Amino acid sequence: MDLIIELGNIYDIDELEQLYNDLNDYLAKGANYPGGLKDVYPVRQNAMDGVKNGTLYVSRHNKKIIGSVILNHEAEPAYYKAKWKFDSDYSDVFVVHTLVVHLKFLKCGVGKALVEFSFMHGTDSKAKSIRLDVYETNIPAIRLYEKCGFTYVDTVDLGLGSYGLNWFKLYEKLL
Repeated sequence: MDLIIELGNIYDIDELEQLYNDLNDYLAKGANYPGGLKDVYPVRQNAMDGVKNGTLYVSRHNKKIIGSVILNHEAEPAYYKAKWKFDSDYSDVFVVHTLVVHLKFLKCGVGKALVEFSFMHGTDSKAKSIRLDVYETNIPAIRLYEKCGFTYVDTVDLGLGSYGLNWFKLYEKLL
């Protein structure tokens, strides 16, 4: 499949919002592995912030957005309690946020391409590792991350229990 991954821009926000809403609608009807919730996460504001901060990347196929990821140096507070491979102030670590794939392209390698892009971007930026969290029941994502070389670090509470999301697994890939 012909896939381009590039920095997102202001003109992508409407399309990203639609992607987020479609994905959350789909997840609400069946097995909601990642725990996404319409009007909670992911939402338009996530895309707007990612574009504004220059940290949101989109994957395109035939000029349409089929996936997206935000890569920045912002860790959740619970990350600081985990025993990572090395201590960091996160200036040399990228954190993966809001990795999404369009419904029509699930199980087509888009997620893997976005993960591999995060490794390349991290290496190019002289980062030492890539870190992420994943909802404990999101078995498809956990399999993808482990297959791509991420190592399990810890299970933490990210403070989302009011949404029924109690435990998240932390993973790290050294670069």
